[in-house]
Amino acid sequence: MSMSDSDTSSQGGSEYKNFRQITRDRLLYEMLRTARSPDSKSNWKVLIMDKVTVKIMSCSCKMADITDEGVSLVEDINKRRQPLPTMDAVYYIQPTKENVVMLLSDMSGKTPLYRDAYVFFSSSVPKELVNYIKKEQSIKSRLRAMKEMNLEYFAIDSQCFITDNTMVLEELYGNEVMTRKGDECLNVMANRIATVFASLLEFPFVRYRAAKSLDPTTMTTIRDLIPTKLAAAVWNCLIKYKALKNFNFPQTETCELLILDRSIDQIAPVIHEWTYDAMCHDLLNMDGNKYVHEVASKTGGLPEKKEVLLEDHDPVWLELRHSHIADASVRLHDKMTSFVSKNKAAQMHGSRGGGELSTRDLQKMVQALPQYSEQIDKLSLHVDIADKINKIIRDLGLKEVGQLEQDLVFGDAGTKEVINFLRTHPDAARENKLRLLMIYAATHPEKFESDKLAKLMELARLPQDDMSAVYNMRFLEGSSDSKKNSLAAFSLKFDVHKKKHGLRKDRTDEEAAWQLSRFYPMIEELIEKLSKNELPKSDYPCMNDPSPTFHGRTQSESAKAVEPHAAAHSMRSRRTATWARPRDSEDGYSSDSILRHASSDFKKMGRRIFVFIVGGATRSELRVCHKLTTKLKREVVLGSSSLDDPPQFITKLKKVVLLYSTTHQHLFKR
Repeated sequence: MSMSDSDTSSQGGSEYKNFRQITRDRLLYEMLRTARSPDSKSNWKVLIMDKVTVKIMSCSCKMADITDEGVSLVEDINKRRQPLPTMDAVYYIQPTKENVVMLLSDMSGKTPLYRDAYVFFSSSVPKELVNYIKKEQSIKSRLRAMKEMNLEYFAIDSQCFITDNTMVLEELYGNEVMTRKGDECLNVMANRIATVFASLLEFPFVRYRAAKSLDPTTMTTIRDLIPTKLAAAVWNCLIKYKALKNFNFPQTETCELLILDRSIDQIAPVIHEWTYDAMCHDLLNMDGNKYVHEVASKTGGLPEKKEVLLEDHDPVWLELRHSHIADASVRLHDKMTSFVSKNKAAQMHGSRGGGELSTRDLQKMVQALPQYSEQIDKLSLHVDIADKINKIIRDLGLKEVGQLEQDLVFGDAGTKEVINFLRTHPDAARENKLRLLMIYAATHPEKFESDKLAKLMELARLPQDDMSAVYNMRFLEGSSDSKKNSLAAFSLKFDVHKKKHGLRKDRTDEEAAWQLSRFYPMIEELIEKLSKNELPKSDYPCMNDPSPTFHGRTQSESAKAVEPHAAAHSMRSRRTATWARPRDSEDGYSSDSILRHASSDFKKMGRRIFVFIVGGATRSELRVCHKLTTKLKREVVLGSSSLDDPPQFITKLKKVVLLYSTTHQHLFKR
């Protein structure tokens, strides 16, 4: 079995490439482009994938990219397919017995479905499957290539990947002992995380949140050991890669990986995040990144529905996604105003009414012009979206809810303020009351031991399944070291004599420019401390300690070994990612500069930092990774079992508690 270790720099010269760009290049150039027979009369081929690899491909590549590499047809390996004996086939599949059986069925015998096959496995192939393939004699002459791509993760953002373990809370946190399903879930996660490093040819220092008993008399739980177990499983995979002789895997550490779980921050998944990106996914009925909006009919009839993707190819989205919703609204208005001020036809159209024009008025003027282009169409789309979000904020009274949420997190509000809100807002949206009480439960864990929490939920008139989500916050408990410092987000036993229950301290180095932008996820502090080599080894041990590049050094020498601005030693070339921060824009077209310069902000970057969160990451945590990439001059890549918006996370929590209900029934008998 030949390993895939070609350097993608051949596609991009000496330019640095970000995480998703390398992933895309490997799929297009290292896999599809190399699958070409020199004696073939046609460059067209069939691409065959399974349900996992098709999602991997769609996250990184567009259909036009695939077509450019000679793919004329994409097929599902599990479906009946038409024979195309004059065409070659590229198989990008998981190394499972079922897939190999289908491959052999396609290509063996006297009448194969395709002429020749190029087989690329998404992860390491077990020896028994290799032997199984070798036994089929008739396939040997038709098998042009067989490689392990070691690419089995989903690059959903330029700096984020998921392993797509959507049931992880239920499978890992829903039992007192580790089950077979739990073990399988951990192994899949570990293998997919390891393929990130095999794909990028990076060997990380593996740090993880250590298990901590809540007190000396309490046994360490299986749930508390999850980061430890995952770190060990990832480490075992990495050591296997390192030991392969025909694989150009680094032999010394080139980056850092920090493995955490949801216990480090229970607030981030449920609090209202006020950035444009988070508000879109939280408040609008989006399907992933797909948004449906209405556009005026060109024939003068009823409005037409149009699907758009809010992704990096949209320059306006890329510029505004991490901006506060108020800032995004202001900047959209400024863009429209700037365009109209430079267009005489628009000025004439708008001079009839007099007075100051709203963003909506400006939008109508621009749409009426013959110069109305695709770029202005995008700008108009975002004006519509921002208007819709701001209307929802007003209608649901979210500013008041958001203020109370943040006051609870920072210790400026407590039980009295929550009771007052519930009494004065009986008609508040059920989901908002639920999220408020989940935050209250995380900041006031001692209330689990009294009937106070149950009475608050009765006052909020929450149904039983909502109550289960609130109670289930208890089972995502944090470590006891959260009492000693602000790195951990939650502990079951707070000092009851403390007046404040805040889980955050205001950041003195940053001033909130907009209302409700005070909140920050805990990983921001963790990543900054990791970058400075200030994470305590007792709380966040390193799997690499026995390594000669780490073991036996003094603290200063160890710090030097992971120097934040040390030259990057990834075996693949890289282009830096960029945080889509505000840029001065003079008109509706200027956002294009975001795309043009997206990969040239930093020519030299320090070593990459990877942070993996078991139990689902949030958009606020993704925003922090983009922000810290700029601040630290190190590409920060976020990984998780899934990327969840608040409704998704809450639904998953409700499922977990069903497994506890038989052993923790006393929690529901209040």
